[in-house]
Amino acid sequence: MCEIISTQQAPAAIGPYSQGIMTGNMLFVSGQLPIVPETGEFAGTTIEEQTARSLENVAAILSQAGMDLGNIVKTTIFIKDMNSFAAANGVYAKYFEGLRYPARACVEVARLPKDALIEIEAIAVK
Repeated sequence: MCEIISTQQAPAAIGPYSQGIMTGNMLFVSGQLPIVPETGEFAGTTIEEQTARSLENVAAILSQAGMDLGNIVKTTIFIKDMNSFAAANGVYAKYFEGLRYPARACVEVARLPKDALIEIEAIAVK
C-alpha cells in the first residue's frame, strides 16, 4: 500500500511523478530541484544556494510525512559539474550536522531539468 506525500512547501512536480511516496515505514522522495515553491524560480545561481534549496525542498516533503533529515538513510545527488562537488558537499554536511550521515551517491550528469546545477533525491525510514 502506498501513500502519496505532497506539500506546497516544496515545488510542485514538473512531470508525471509524486513529490514523495510512503510505503510501510519508508518514504521515497523524488529528486528535488533548487526551486523556491512560492516563486517557481531557482534559489540563486551558485551551487551553494541551489544545494541548500534542494535540501530545504527534501526537508519539506519529509516534514509532511512526519519526518526530518535524521530519518534519511540514502541520498542521491545529481550534479552538473563535479568541480562543484566540494562546495555542494560543504552545504550538504551542514544540513546533517549532529546527525548521522546517510549513505550517498553523487554523480555528474550532462544536464538537469530547467538547467539546474543540482538535484537531490532521498530515501527515509520512519
